[in-house]
Amino acid sequence: MLRASFTPYTLHFGFEAVTSRECMRSKSTYFVSVWDDEHPTVVGTGECALFRGLSADDREDYESVLSDICSRINAVKIADLTEWPSIVFGIETALADLRNGGRMMPFPSDWTDGGSGLHINGLVWMGSVEEMTRRAEEKISEGFRCVKLKIGGCDFERELHLLEQLRRRFAPEELEIRLDANGAFDVDEALQKLRRLATLDIHSIEQPIASRQWDAMKSLCNVSPIDIALDEELIGVFSVDEKRRMIEYLRPAYIILKPALCGGFSGSSEWIEAAENVGIRWWVTSALESNIGLNALAQWVASMKCDMPSGLGTGQLYTNNFRSPVERRGAMLYYNPAIEAERPEIISNSRYTPSFSSKNHSNKSQNITRS
Repeated sequence: MLRASFTPYTLHFGFEAVTSRECMRSKSTYFVSVWDDEHPTVVGTGECALFRGLSADDREDYESVLSDICSRINAVKIADLTEWPSIVFGIETALADLRNGGRMMPFPSDWTDGGSGLHINGLVWMGSVEEMTRRAEEKISEGFRCVKLKIGGCDFERELHLLEQLRRRFAPEELEIRLDANGAFDVDEALQKLRRLATLDIHSIEQPIASRQWDAMKSLCNVSPIDIALDEELIGVFSVDEKRRMIEYLRPAYIILKPALCGGFSGSSEWIEAAENVGIRWWVTSALESNIGLNALAQWVASMKCDMPSGLGTGQLYTNNFRSPVERRGAMLYYNPAIEAERPEIISNSRYTPSFSSKNHSNKSQNITRS
C-alpha cells in the first residue's frame, strides 16, 4: 500500500526578485513524498510548487486539500486533480521518482547519463536600468546567446534605451533577445510599444497584455511585428477542449509552459499536443521552484526533446536551496551523475506523515502533520 506525506518549506531569495506584479524576498513551497509499505526506504519525492498570487490553486484550503490527497494516495487519479496544477506537478514527480527507484530521477534519459546538455536562456530580472544593464552584461559574459529580460516595471523609455544599447553592442545573430512583459502593457498602448520594440530585432515577447482579454490578444497576435508567446494566459485553463479552443482562437507564435502552473507534466503535454496540431512552437520555463522541482523539470524537458532554449536554471536564486546534480556550464544545463541530489528525509511511521529534515538546511516551517 502506498503512503504519502507533505511538508511546507520557505525558500529565501538572495536578492529582491522584481516583476511587474510584485517584489519577492521569499517563496513558500511544499514537498511531497510517496512510498510503499513493503519497501519503506524507497521514497519518491516531488515539489508542489505553489506560486502565491499566480497559481490557479492558490486557495485558502490548499493545505487541507493536499493533506486529503496524501491520505487517499492509493485512490487518487491525476485526472481528478486538474484544478490543482501545483499539486499535480508534485504528485506526478513523486510517483515517477518512486517508479524509478526513489533516486530523484523521475524521467531518466540519455541526458541523466551525463553526456548531452540542454540549451537555456539567461534571465535578467527587473530592476533599475543600471541593474538590468549590469545583469545583461553578466549573462552575456557567461556565454549566453539567448537572454530574456523582464520589462514593464520601469519607465518604458528607459527600458527601450537599455534594449537599444544591448542591440547596438550585439547583432541579432550574436544575441537573441526575448522579452517578458508579465501583462504590463495596457491594451490601448500595446501595439504602439510592440512596434517600437520591433526595430530592435526582438525574438518574442511573453504576455504583453494581461490574460483573459482574448479578443484583444487575438488582435495583437494577428498584427504584432514581434512574435507573441502566451504565458499567464495558460493558467487556469484545465480541460483539453478549453486548451484547444484557446490555442486555435488566439494563434500565438509560441506558448510558454510552466508545468507547476499548467497542470503538471500531463497537463503540459496536453498543451504541447494542442499547440503542435496547429503549428505553434513551445518551450518550458521554471516557476521559481526549488532544486527539487527544477531537477524534475530539467529531466522532463530532456525527455521531451524540446529544440528551443528553455528557461531553466540551477536554483541559484535561493540561499537555502538543496544540492542538485543539475549544473550549468555556460549556456547549457548538464546532469552530473556523480552528485547525489539532496532531498527530504523520511520518518517511516504509519501514524504520521514525515517531517522535512536536512543536515544542511533548517526551516521554521518544518512540521509533522497527521495523515
